[in-house]
Amino acid sequence: MNRLLHSPIGLLVRRIALLYVVLLLCRILFYAYNAPLLGPLAWTDAGTLLRGALLFDTASVAYADGLFVLLSLLPLPTRIRAQRWWRSLLYGYYVAVNAVLVVATNLADAVYFRYTQKRFTADEILFADNDNSFALVLKFAAENWYLVLAAVLLTALLARGYGRRLQETPLLREGWSRYVGSTLLFVLGTGLCIAGMRGGFTRTTRPITLSNAALYAPDNARANLILSNPFCILRTAGDGERVRTPHYFAPERLAQLFTPVHEPADSAAVDLTGRNIVLFVLESMSAEHSARLCPEIWSGTAAGGGMTPFLDSLMAHSLTFERMYANGTRSIQALPSILGSIPSFRTPFVLLPQSLGHSRQLPAMLADRGYATLFFCGSERGSMGFGAYARSAGVERLVSREEYEAVHGTADFDGYWGIWDEPFIGFAGEVLATVPEPFFAALFTLSSHHPFVVPAAEAASLPDGYTKIHKGVAYVDRAFRRFFARFSHEEWFRRTIFVFVADHVSSEKFAPATREWPGNRRIMGFIHTPDGALQGSVTEIAQQLDIMPTLLGLTGNRERYFAFGRDVLNEPDRPRWSVGYDGRYRALTEAGTVSFDEQQAADTVAGSPQGRFQALVQHYYDRIERQDYTAE
Repeated sequence: MNRLLHSPIGLLVRRIALLYVVLLLCRILFYAYNAPLLGPLAWTDAGTLLRGALLFDTASVAYADGLFVLLSLLPLPTRIRAQRWWRSLLYGYYVAVNAVLVVATNLADAVYFRYTQKRFTADEILFADNDNSFALVLKFAAENWYLVLAAVLLTALLARGYGRRLQETPLLREGWSRYVGSTLLFVLGTGLCIAGMRGGFTRTTRPITLSNAALYAPDNARANLILSNPFCILRTAGDGERVRTPHYFAPERLAQLFTPVHEPADSAAVDLTGRNIVLFVLESMSAEHSARLCPEIWSGTAAGGGMTPFLDSLMAHSLTFERMYANGTRSIQALPSILGSIPSFRTPFVLLPQSLGHSRQLPAMLADRGYATLFFCGSERGSMGFGAYARSAGVERLVSREEYEAVHGTADFDGYWGIWDEPFIGFAGEVLATVPEPFFAALFTLSSHHPFVVPAAEAASLPDGYTKIHKGVAYVDRAFRRFFARFSHEEWFRRTIFVFVADHVSSEKFAPATREWPGNRRIMGFIHTPDGALQGSVTEIAQQLDIMPTLLGLTGNRERYFAFGRDVLNEPDRPRWSVGYDGRYRALTEAGTVSFDEQQAADTVAGSPQGRFQALVQHYYDRIERQDYTAE
């Protein structure tokens, strides 16, 4: 046992374990310093908070000490590993890097958070260009001397606990067996470091970002407790943006041009108060897949009925958005647009650390009115950041691949992303049948996505179409046909508003018009009520941002709220447009396209589309700086 503890792998495990202890102590100090802002911690939340903390601490260790791990496992001869310079290199790296990135930044963050209510990120380092920065650091250090003392003690703990005087004892004798074993450990260490940075091993796991903390916390404030440095700094270095509000207009002029604060309508065009809401976010469901929305594309083709005949049949008896546009090009941009009416511009909103600010999004507003709130996605619980964002938006219950397989087994996993859409949508219906009404549920489909496969048993009976995705789109359309056939006779179904909206346009495009602006943003979107209470066409330009305000108007909302979109049925004076960013700020309006870049001067023509759009952008970045997405 003593030989194992003094082996290279044994000493490495000791030193990494010490880092976890130091990170835990830093988190305790962070909470003690900011408890009034973070709120009390309940024992019932302890397990989830600790799991989240372990995930982000692992990412921090992998980011800060990945090189140390690899150097420690490098298959070198014993004569080199025993050299003083080599041992000093490892020791110096461990103490210096972790003293700065783990201890100093976490404890400095404890002070910084009180003023900004966001964790320390790359912005604060890359843009700390004030002449008085050093003086401010000294001032804060003097005022918080006890944290400086804690930093010294924790650094001493790292230096002492490292075990510099301990002699390495190889487990195997010098020879080929040792080099083979050492090489295998090195490869394993490399894989573990990569998995730690990403937040998991599976192919559905995308590199975790700051907003994933919401998955493990009861609210956004305590999500900040789960986060740790150096993860927050190194994860945001290079792929974030400096949040700086453009000042196109004075405050009084700004409010005249555009405001994200909505007043409840005095009366609703259609009153569906108290009904359930089920919102389907359709992966890559471009408008061009539909023969109803794009008849000119399918006329004269062998597949003249398009790829979505069932959804087209629903549109004929629904409120259909004839010209619906996505506000982004990525799935992670779609969720805040749809659930929170919050767009993404240079950086996806959920990748900004400020996205954990105070918000009142659709699920939270409905929950306060007595709705049960759920989010369904057939992928693993923590994958792709969807569940994390849903939690931050106010969703109470997440239903994922794990819940499905606990009931129906593992046979329906598609081998890539999650559960095939047909069985998973059916499972959602089974769950909703047990949920007290009223409820709000959002479901993100998966199957119409690269690598564009469908269940083997379905493949022969589905049309091939003209692009790689068409068969998958037809499969999803059939999945909804079977869902409606199975549940349409149930009472909860008849009392439900069904919303269908795509996340973005497919990467596989058929018609030339969909390969360039604005066709490359045109998606499917409609609202269906089984009893026919809501029908007709919205022929004006609509966008994902309009979903939340429209649903609030339909369900009798009486609360002021925050949204960048419009209620298409009750707010005729708000702009009819779709906004986005593709290297320039760009809006599609009834009069044409408006675009400008960051340096462009304000358009002062009274009520011009560009002026109103610039006002929207100014409001957006102002709210991000304030971390406040409410109507207060």
